[in-house]
Amino acid sequence: MGASELTRPLAWIAVDWGSSNLRAWAMDAQHHVMASASSPRGMLSLTPAEYEAELLGIVDDWLPDSGQTPVMVCGMAGARQGWQEAAYLATPTRLDQLSRGAVMPPLADPRLRVYLLPGLSQTGSTNHDYDVMRGEETQLAGLLADTSRFSGLVCLPGTHAKWARLTDGAVTEFATYLTGELYQLLAHQSVLKHSVGQDDLQHDGCRQAFTQAVKATYQAPERFSQRLFGVRAQDLLANTLPSGDARSAVLAAHLSGLTIGLELAGACHELTPGENVTLIGNEALSHRYALALETLGIDTQRVDGDTAVLAGLTLAYQSTRQ
Repeated sequence: MGASELTRPLAWIAVDWGSSNLRAWAMDAQHHVMASASSPRGMLSLTPAEYEAELLGIVDDWLPDSGQTPVMVCGMAGARQGWQEAAYLATPTRLDQLSRGAVMPPLADPRLRVYLLPGLSQTGSTNHDYDVMRGEETQLAGLLADTSRFSGLVCLPGTHAKWARLTDGAVTEFATYLTGELYQLLAHQSVLKHSVGQDDLQHDGCRQAFTQAVKATYQAPERFSQRLFGVRAQDLLANTLPSGDARSAVLAAHLSGLTIGLELAGACHELTPGENVTLIGNEALSHRYALALETLGIDTQRVDGDTAVLAGLTLAYQSTRQ
């Protein structure tokens, strides 16, 4: 869809540029999406000199012949190995001020004005571990679209799940859990690879195995390693499990519950009675985490990941216009 084919004049472009792909949205003056495009080339497959051409490859048709279009970019394009480093902002950080840490890479095309948003960092101390995030802070900022002084505990499930405490619109602390990566390593590179397959929480057997494992690890996280080997032992000995693919699906659900339960044992230990958790992410992962949390009696509310990142990029764009 070219500029002449956009339904309204282009005001700015929103971009989420990750390690393995990039996504872009053409935005009008009211911050509505008019068109979208994507590329499979993320930070891991680009050199700094290739970013501008890759971006133009998917947004060039949107650009008017004259003038300069702002482009707000979050994610790994601003990493040290990316287009140009946008240094981390140290917590506590107000999420409506992310654009103040943005950097603007030099460009050959005069039609573009690119802002690379920063990530967040946390320096190790008595109460907090060293930690960083890049990209998730923009999704967190999206929560401020409806509640400018949002407060609460937020979880962004993923390969490296992020948990952030927000107070009056600022990130005061956060923590990263390698749960998704840990599950993949255990399921595909450990002895458990002989026992686990692909689970489906829509099936009662998988759902029950998952919730039981969440409870078990949450209540006794010190037994996590022991329970991991128990997955293999169940496969060898348990007569009550189904056979074939259904058996490996139940054991996969059990392993997933163990790893997520361990994460929740750390992330939720300071929740106050009655406090809920806001989940930001895709539907499948958010559903899995919601089920785990609700199993422990913790209520959740969900926000779509794309909706959150667009709202966060919009907030950053608006702050550059003030």
